[in-house]
Parts: sequence; C-alpha cells; structure tokens
Amino acid sequence: MPLAHRRGLLRAAAGLPLAAALPGCAIPPREPAVPRGQSGRATVLGLPNERFRLVLPEGQAAIEREFIEAQARQRRHLGLAPNTILPTLDMLAVSGGGENGAFGAGLLNGWTAHGNRPVFDLVTGVSTGALTAPFAYIGPSHDEPLKRVYTEISPERVLIRRWVTAAIFDDGLADTSPLFNTIAEYLDEAMLAAIARAYDEGRLLLIASADLDAQTPVIWNIGAIAKSGHPRALDTIRRILLASAAIPGAFPPVMFDVTVDGRPHQEMHVDGGTFVQAFLYPAVVTRARRERLARHQRVAPARAWIIRNGRLDAEWAAVDRRAISIAGRAVATMTAASGYNDVVRMYFATQRDEVDYNLAFIGTDFTGEYTEVFEQRYMRELYDYGYARARRGFDWSKAPPIA
Repeated sequence: MPLAHRRGLLRAAAGLPLAAALPGCAIPPREPAVPRGQSGRATVLGLPNERFRLVLPEGQAAIEREFIEAQARQRRHLGLAPNTILPTLDMLAVSGGGENGAFGAGLLNGWTAHGNRPVFDLVTGVSTGALTAPFAYIGPSHDEPLKRVYTEISPERVLIRRWVTAAIFDDGLADTSPLFNTIAEYLDEAMLAAIARAYDEGRLLLIASADLDAQTPVIWNIGAIAKSGHPRALDTIRRILLASAAIPGAFPPVMFDVTVDGRPHQEMHVDGGTFVQAFLYPAVVTRARRERLARHQRVAPARAWIIRNGRLDAEWAAVDRRAISIAGRAVATMTAASGYNDVVRMYFATQRDEVDYNLAFIGTDFTGEYTEVFEQRYMRELYDYGYARARRGFDWSKAPPIA
C-alpha cells in the first residue's frame, strides 16, 4: 500500500484515547470461528476445489491435481492427444499496490495495442491485483472496462470514512461498501460466464486472501467457482475480490460463512498482501516439470509475466519524529520490502523450473504524485504511463534489480 494510505490511517488512529472514553458503541458481532486445526475441512460453497490452503499437505495435493486437470482440459480444448506436450504456457502475476494498480491496467491495455499480448493460461492476483486479474484472465475483450476501473474511480467509489471511534468500536477505519458496489458493477453475470468459459479451456484464475483466524493464506480458485453454477457463485467471487483488497485495520475484513462437518462457522479474511504482494505458482505444481528436466526430457516452453504495481527503488521521505509518522513509515517500508522479496522469490523459482522470467514495475521516470487516496488525476497519469510503455513494446526486465 502506498505510504500516503498508511499515514492517513494512522492519523485517524490517533483518536484512540478519545474513542476509548466514549460509551454506547458495540464492536461488530461475528459467528464462531472455525476451531483450531479444522480450517482444511471448512467449505464456503461445498465445492472440493473452491480454494487451497498450501500450508496443509492436502492443500498442496489438491492444487497439484487442479493444475493437472487444467492441462487435460486445455489439451481437449486444443484437440491434442492426452500427454501431448502443450504449446507455450503463459503465466501472469499481478501484485498489490492500491492506486498503483493503474500502472498494471495501462500496461495490459497497451500490450493489447502493441499486438503481441498472449492468452494467459494462469493469472494470479493479490489486493489491487485481484481486481485487475479477472479482466486480464478473460482477455482484450475486457480492456475497456479495465481502463474505466482505474481511470474513472474516485475515493467515493471505494470507501466511506468513519469517525475516529471506529478504531476501537468497529472493524475498520472505513466502510468499503462502495468498493463492493463498484466490483459488482463490473463483475456481472456476463463476466462470470466468461470466466467459466476460460476455465473450460484449461486456464486458471487464482486470487489470494488471508484467513486471520487460522493465520494462513488462502488461494481461491475463481474459475472453478464461476463454472460451478452455484447460486452464490457470483456473490462469493465479488466478496473474494473485496477480501483480497481489505487492508487490515483500514478496511473491514470480509466474513465468509462456512461449514465444517455440517456445522456453521465464520472465517475472517483480509488483504492477501498480508502474506504476499504477488505469487505465481507453488513449487508442488511444477514437480513433474522438474522431474522431466532432470531426465533431460522435453517440457512445454513457459513464460512468467510479473506486474509489480509499485516501484522497486527506495522512496526517500523525511519522517516526522512522531510515533504515528514513524510507525507509518516502518509499515510502508515492510510492505515495500515484501514486494521486492516476492519478485526475487519468483525469479529464483522460474530459474529452477526453466521458465522465462519477465518483470514490469514503475520506473524512476514516472514522477507523478497524489494528495489523496485513489486520486483520479494521479491514476490517469499512471495508467497513461503504463499504456505508453507497453504500446511501443514494454522493456521487460529479465531479472529483478538485485542489490
């Protein structure tokens, strides 16, 4: 999240002493959490492949099966015989970054205009990247709505600021019902059907959120949910995107009603960036690829495209000698370090698996600044910057800038 976000939220939190003195407010209630050690059995829609918890052995086995089955669907879609080596696999990871998501949106649309944007076999998204990912997954037919999301948005369509007392008596410093309504405006039945068709073709769309109770990341299988035909599929996907972007403390968490062995419980999910700013694929799904490489057998050519909606150079700032400013700067520094570590981690994973690595990030040549969160002028400038660079042929980095 950009530094200005955290500074503003911490300034709001400065009202804690006042809030604590005010009576008559109630903390939002919730249903019982999933009991310790049972998160792996909790389900939202009752679908066996609706999501994956990679910290659990059964979660790793499940996502490995999902990738294998996706490749089988892709072969059928392409009219290939079973076990045939697939054509080039293109994988896209879109990171978090708040307003900076306008960079990734502009890049994708400029890439279309350049004429060589691939059809992505795998798209992953976190936070603002989760909002971009469905458009990228469907393809260029959704470039125009993607542009509108990031150039016509305004603070009023994202959040409603709450009183400072929310820091004590509520679940977030802002109400994000406007953001949910914005998501619902674009993610409609037609878009749900398009996601389902892409899933039928053997392509995957994965979104990350964080389960705070279990303290684990959760990878949601959006295509499988869309394909399920479940009456709550559309609402669930909208809520997943909202959860992935729910900055802890600043935005309310998203509560998911789940069942464990037929008994009702409730999970609390927040921003996937709590664990990672971006992700590509878990090591378990490329095990067979590594085994073939070790035997010097042919594998499908694969390319990784990573859009980091942020800078990778240090952003200097004079920090006020106040607790709120110091804490805000420290959190912003940890977030930036996490984003940098993610692109490095993905780099070494792709080198291990002989996957072509391509990284895009906001360069030092972009000098735009903003004065308020989700400022439209800033986001349009950043969208235009990403679009122009991709329109002429984006200069993808083949390795992260490792110090």
